Amino acid sequence: MSKTVIGIFGSEDAARRAVEELRNSGFGTNEISIVAREGAGRGGDATMGMGNDISGGVTTGGVLGGLAGLAAGAGALAIPGIGPLIAAGPIAGLISGAATGGIAGGLLDWGIPEERGRYYEGKVREGKILATIRAEDNKVDKAAQVLRNQGATDVETH
Repeated sequence: MSKTVIGIFGSEDAARRAVEELRNSGFGTNEISIVAREGAGRGGDATMGMGNDISGGVTTGGVLGGLAGLAAGAGALAIPGIGPLIAAGPIAGLISGAATGGIAGGLLDWGIPEERGRYYEGKVREGKILATIRAEDNKVDKAAQVLRNQGATDVETH
């Protein structure tokens, strides 16, 4: 049975290190997701516009620049009440499908209670970077350990 491990990063560098360690530990791009507001984790405004392609990750200058290639399905979204987001990985489809429900609405599909989803959505609104790993039971402890080792806060398994 699949579970979701979720955590918050305060910097793009920490999130990038976590994604790289997850990939090196055998997690696939179809298991790792990242969500952030444009400019999150960099201490300033993003330079990337909503129409730019972030999949290359080299020339955009956006929050997920280097992370986009490490997770599948990267794209830009505009969520009412939150603003422009960058999402990479399977969560991008959940969030875009639940646009009116925002991040919390998308997380409901992965078993995250609405109250916790709203908490994490608030963290993204504050400029933090949300990481989720959707994996089988035998991999969730490793995923949580990697997130914590790389500085994630509010790490939970659902």
